[in-house]
Amino acid sequence: MPLSSFLRRPVSAFALVPVALGVAACGSDGGGSGGDEVRVTASAYPFAYIAEQVGGAEVKVDNLTSPGVEPHDAELTPRQLGGIREADLVVFLDGFQPQVDDAIAQADLDKEALLDVADVVELLTTSDDGHTHVEGDDDHGHDHDGLDPHVWLDPTRMASIADAIADRLVEIDPDNADAYRENAAALDAELTALDKAFRTGLARCETRTFVTSHAAFGYLADAYDLEQVAIAGIEPNTEPSTQQLADIVQLVKTEDITTVFTEELTSPRTADTIAREAGVTTAVLDPIEGLSDATEDETYLTLMQKNLAALQKANRCS
Repeated sequence: MPLSSFLRRPVSAFALVPVALGVAACGSDGGGSGGDEVRVTASAYPFAYIAEQVGGAEVKVDNLTSPGVEPHDAELTPRQLGGIREADLVVFLDGFQPQVDDAIAQADLDKEALLDVADVVELLTTSDDGHTHVEGDDDHGHDHDGLDPHVWLDPTRMASIADAIADRLVEIDPDNADAYRENAAALDAELTALDKAFRTGLARCETRTFVTSHAAFGYLADAYDLEQVAIAGIEPNTEPSTQQLADIVQLVKTEDITTVFTEELTSPRTADTIAREAGVTTAVLDPIEGLSDATEDETYLTLMQKNLAALQKANRCS
């Protein structure tokens, strides 16, 4: 999917939600093929997290993106390809992971076995100037490069995805419908509390601009009235030009930005260089695309809470 190499995005209204692909083996009596298990496959960690929380004890989720692997670059094993073909439900985001999209197309699954997150929540589009728009909005003359997949960084979108997964699991396994509904309601409550914490914690800040390694935080920025300045595009391996790097260094200096954010799954080299040139510090802002050795004991919720604390410190929020 085409990407901008430099994103400076104004903020808008809500955060992304990601979707998970998982193969779930469950102990339910009524669900899944053959009546003895429900199998869910999630394409990346955020979606696997939701499927696990909603499925609970009735569902075992298989995450197609291994820990420590950047999901854009995920390569599927023969076992994972077989898992997709045998899944009762595949949760994914079309256009986010090309190998996953190809595998799903080849698996020739029934439509009822596929849950594309893009059918559940509105995605943001990214234009060549780095601005974001809700899909379907008037493009105001911009040339849209593509859709931003990082929906999970908006807790409100995550709640919508949780509800959609619950609906599908109820259809697959009606005997455990009450459990799925209760689990989804509990997760919705946690996500609502998280959204409130972000809105309160970022309401009063000395600066509303933050600099990131790659353009993963457009939904978070849109949700909480922030402005993201990204060193790389939506895919973290895109390289900014020398002029773009110089512009970011100048912006950090003139707007009194204190921090250049790095992340767990990509190299901090360019961010470190910008921070050094601008005379500021670095800190981690996690796009939560997957877990790593350093975050294996964390969850989506705890990582989002750490992101909030990092933004409050960097932007001098009170």
